[in-house]
Amino acid sequence: MADAPSTPENGGPELHVALIGYGKGGEVFHAPLINAVPGLRLSAVVTGNPERRRAAEERYPGVTVYPNVAELWADSDRYEIAVVTTPNDTHAPLAQAALETGMAVVVDKPFALTAAQARELTDLAGKLDQVLTVYQNRRWDSDFLTLWKLIEEGSLGRVHRFESRFERWRPQAKATWRESGGVETGAGLLYDLGPHLIDQAINLFGPVASVYAEIDTLREGVNSDDDVFLALNHARGTRSHLWMSALTAQNGPRFRVLGNEGAFTVHGMDGQEARLTAGERPDAADWGVVAEEDWGVLGVDGDTRRVPSERGAYTEFYAGVRDAVGEGEPLPVDLHEVIHGLEVIESARRSARTGTVVNL
Repeated sequence: MADAPSTPENGGPELHVALIGYGKGGEVFHAPLINAVPGLRLSAVVTGNPERRRAAEERYPGVTVYPNVAELWADSDRYEIAVVTTPNDTHAPLAQAALETGMAVVVDKPFALTAAQARELTDLAGKLDQVLTVYQNRRWDSDFLTLWKLIEEGSLGRVHRFESRFERWRPQAKATWRESGGVETGAGLLYDLGPHLIDQAINLFGPVASVYAEIDTLREGVNSDDDVFLALNHARGTRSHLWMSALTAQNGPRFRVLGNEGAFTVHGMDGQEARLTAGERPDAADWGVVAEEDWGVLGVDGDTRRVPSERGAYTEFYAGVRDAVGEGEPLPVDLHEVIHGLEVIESARRSARTGTVVNL
């Protein structure tokens, strides 16, 4: 069944979006959200894959499908926004080209492979007076929004340790660039899941002062990291312990957050990804709602209670993009935080190589 296009709020003009890449990232994480936000229209897709072309045309009737970016650049005056969701090592060059054609740009994570690349893109966007932002959708996970609210309310007191995990059981490697590629191409979990976990930690507890990392490749047929642990010491004193792994037979809690007045623990993943993967529309009435049995637990052992989860809201990112491009509102994701996250990734790699704590 085709997705109906969004309609502009308050009768305003639609902003036309060109989506570069229609793999899982484009098909699952971007196209449905773009199409569900009033004021945005998914007008173009770039893919050279015939099956993906047919899938895009079937789900979004009227969409223009380009076989390569050269043809999109030639038509760039038809579009206000380009979204880059391609293999990681192409993010920075494609974002630069899109900015130079005059489009606002959304880049999927990781923003770039190095902090230096990210700074160059940021400087270029400033010089061209163009919107540039990064898709950090996990800022709109229900569990993260709930934790943010608890910290703001002071329910935990002063947080001294933040534990966060993205753990999976995938003992057999897949023949994808993320697993068969090397670190130099942006493959591996540190570039795949690291930007999410690091970004959430920085958002909650501020800049990172030092990093200790353990980075391993455990499965056969994998050429990049598939098991990572990071210990971040934030400048304000909180310590973040972050795990990401493809070889976890029993998962730990998604969050365990310890404060001097209590703790918060929640298990399982935000459900928005699963629903997007299943083809559901993100403007459903119950989108982002978390069942009571999946709510997190707040308090002290012997005196705990379940806390209602905030609604997950991935569409809020693209609503922010619309407002930044169309109305000059602030970016939904500030680039300086994302650049700092890349500095953390670079420091983590140095730490793992040397077995030492690296100061930023």
